[in-house]
Amino acid sequence: MEHTLGELAALLGGKLQGPAGLVIQGIAAIDRATPQEITFITQKRYARLAAQSQAAAFIVGPDQADLARPLIIVPHPYLAYAQAAALFAPPRSRWPGVSPLAFLGQGVKIGQEVSISPLACIGNGVRLEDRVTIMPGCVLGDQVQIGADTLLYPNVTILERCILGQRVIVHSGTVIGADGFGFVQGPEGHQKIPQLGTVVIEDDVEIGANCTIDRGALGETRVGRGVKIDNLVHLAHNVTVGEHSLLVAQVGVAGSSKLGKGVGLGGQVGILGHIELGDGVQVAAQSGVPHSLPAGLTVSGSPARPHQETLRIVSHLAKLPEIYRRLKELEKRVSELAAKTAEELQE
Repeated sequence: MEHTLGELAALLGGKLQGPAGLVIQGIAAIDRATPQEITFITQKRYARLAAQSQAAAFIVGPDQADLARPLIIVPHPYLAYAQAAALFAPPRSRWPGVSPLAFLGQGVKIGQEVSISPLACIGNGVRLEDRVTIMPGCVLGDQVQIGADTLLYPNVTILERCILGQRVIVHSGTVIGADGFGFVQGPEGHQKIPQLGTVVIEDDVEIGANCTIDRGALGETRVGRGVKIDNLVHLAHNVTVGEHSLLVAQVGVAGSSKLGKGVGLGGQVGILGHIELGDGVQVAAQSGVPHSLPAGLTVSGSPARPHQETLRIVSHLAKLPEIYRRLKELEKRVSELAAKTAEELQE
């Protein structure tokens, strides 16, 4: 797998500065690239490594255009790096067709070039569109629908009636469509509320490993188009995640909360149930959000506050020991002054 530098420049939409015929066989980090590989500079602090790098060529932004090496100059080097990496990525291994060691229920509809690996279990009435890939150990419940070019890594579970769109990627260990946590206190303990809804995952979503997305109690849990979910994320029943949002590892979103478009949740963020986050809301890592937030707000802390306010509070926390010491001194002085005043009044 190789491309000339000129081909890469055209594919990345960049300006070529160097020999168009230079053959590139791969991509690597700046300190590990060989004379057959291209590398990239995404931040100025890495430019100092260029002189020692053995890379054949560099993907850079306009601010590094004076580097005396073969270059592809692009407006967004990190994006171009991602595109170049995709060009050199080895093709994904797929089981050819349907393995005789896979179990298929009744009425399964399979599109063209579908790959079903050994030990997959496909329920009744499942529909798999063209070029779907089901890796070993996956379980699909009855009437699941999977869109074209979707990939399920090993040991993914998609339970009954859930719907996945096109070009969805689900990593190992994730469970989509488990029962939401619904119970009501009865005379004999906690009475389970049947979870009768489903989950809808729209096109171009990627879901990390060991995530859990619960089905709606009634209606649906929905993950919008282009959403990217990291590992170990939990979405409770009837949650809605707007298009192109990002949820980082260990995020938990409680039931019936609604996230707008382009929302970003940092690691270990917790969202209370039945609240709404407007479009573009950004929540810093380890924050707890107990109430709805308007569009465009950036918050942090627990309970979450506007980020600048949280920074002021945190800066004051470091001063608390000194503030406490001064307060005790003032209390002592006030007490001494009060005692002295009382003595003078008695005289």
